[in-house]
Amino acid sequence: MKPQAIQIADKMGRKMIKRLMGATVLAGVAGAGVAGAALAEGAFDAQLRLDPAAFTTLQVTVDGAPLTLRRYEAVYVAKPVAMAAQQPARQMGPGGSPTAAKTQVLTDPLAYQKLVVFVPDTATEASAMILNVNNGGWFASELKEGIAAGGAYTSSDDRDKVGAALAAGHVYVDLGSRGRGIVAADDSLPGKAPAAVVDAKAAIRYLRLNDAVLAGSAERIVITGTSGGGGLSAVVGASGNSADFLPFLAEIGAAGVGLDGSSTLADDVFAVIAYCPITDLGHADMAYEWQYQGIRSAGNTAMGHWGAPAQEASAALALAYPDYLASLGLTLTPDTMRAEIMAEVVAEVARHIAAGGTVPDLGAEFVITQRGRDGSTTELRVVNDWLTLSEGKPQVDLPAFLGFVARTSALKNVPAFDRTANTGNQGADGENSLFGTGTQAYSNFTPWGWNHNEVEGDGVGRDDTGTDWATWTAGEGAGLAAQVAMINPLTYLGSGATTAPHWYLRHGMIDRDTSFAVELTLARAVAADTDVQGVDFRLPWMTAHSGDYDVTEAYGWLRGVLAP
Repeated sequence: MKPQAIQIADKMGRKMIKRLMGATVLAGVAGAGVAGAALAEGAFDAQLRLDPAAFTTLQVTVDGAPLTLRRYEAVYVAKPVAMAAQQPARQMGPGGSPTAAKTQVLTDPLAYQKLVVFVPDTATEASAMILNVNNGGWFASELKEGIAAGGAYTSSDDRDKVGAALAAGHVYVDLGSRGRGIVAADDSLPGKAPAAVVDAKAAIRYLRLNDAVLAGSAERIVITGTSGGGGLSAVVGASGNSADFLPFLAEIGAAGVGLDGSSTLADDVFAVIAYCPITDLGHADMAYEWQYQGIRSAGNTAMGHWGAPAQEASAALALAYPDYLASLGLTLTPDTMRAEIMAEVVAEVARHIAAGGTVPDLGAEFVITQRGRDGSTTELRVVNDWLTLSEGKPQVDLPAFLGFVARTSALKNVPAFDRTANTGNQGADGENSLFGTGTQAYSNFTPWGWNHNEVEGDGVGRDDTGTDWATWTAGEGAGLAAQVAMINPLTYLGSGATTAPHWYLRHGMIDRDTSFAVELTLARAVAADTDVQGVDFRLPWMTAHSGDYDVTEAYGWLRGVLAP
């Protein structure tokens, strides 16, 4: 066991994990310290071995030159969950909740537990494997292939990660995985936490099991994603080989898992490339209100949702954050956190200037170009009321900067994540559908959200159960506390799990989807873990909530950490 680098972020949740999983399972992972070693046959390994000849070939163009790829497609678990033919359509707007009134036909019933591996003929046994997770909003992600026959890709395009990966000879893996918003054939909800993490780990184990068949090295897996996918990447990167997940892995028939709960394969990764990761959901509402409480108004809060209930909730949540921050053992206080946010903003302004960028004068209007998910661009005209230069050095007014961020995109309602009509919001439009049992549409997942639930008859909250959060999670609701803990990377950093040694973390300078405090805490906790060799963290200039916008820089970083 490595030394404890930070205190466990959710001690109650961690205790509940142990209670639910049992001491035998949590005793350890057989061979966890032997990367990729197979000490014995997993119960499902024979079924999951890949036929070396089971591939098709396709031709693409990379940087103007032809390239041949071998394409392997496989279900990466032996016992995939049977899915309903009709699935709710995901609406990825503010709050990102699935709308049950609109459905989509699931053409491939295995699409949520299937992967496709693209192997370029330039790949070697030392090539990295790029594992793409696409669980935006922590929603389920049916398999979507990022490479098409006849496609043209380039390594010089800052938004073409396929081109960057293939030009470097990396193996490229697209993953389908469960998450919130999907329905099983038996009408249960199989995407509840920690399903997305379990599926990603099962895919990693599948790649390790078949490492000898595929070019590239399963000891060089790089997991990458954006938003909820960034959060998923961070949890996987932090929780390598944790025995907490073994019962869930056994349930779906993952590679390297024995019927007795033992493990013969590792599920740690080499590197994490995560954009705007949505993490620490159990405390994200506190951090959000602590950061924005003095900035909020009816004018900059979504739909003007800033009445007395929201203001009271914001104050209560903000007040709880300093104690939580102190509990992490990272020598962070509200004052040092403000200083660190300021320092990161100043550093990014300096980088922008050094790269030849311009800085508007104080009071001057300038244009921010924002790119949508479909590649379209919009222009936003804003006024600089927070940044000045003194002898060429940036000077930042932090409250004014936060107000500026809130003008570029309206702040989320209060609470930002655990919203269930508890301050006048209508419906469960936060991340609530990620939590609860497989028969519950949603559940509150924070103390404040649970204790202030106002939806009569939804079966959760103090109003329906007659029990406050602390009492509920200490008893009947132990599973809920475990869910929250198991998708939080802070639960595993410094805990003895095998943490990825290399991290590339980005959160845009004008991204208001989660707080800068959450992202900085993650970066500092990663850096404190003794397995970690380096963390590259930045707040890219005038970048909103998005990902894969600096591909040439990210893959240049990856080239450096892969070098002997």
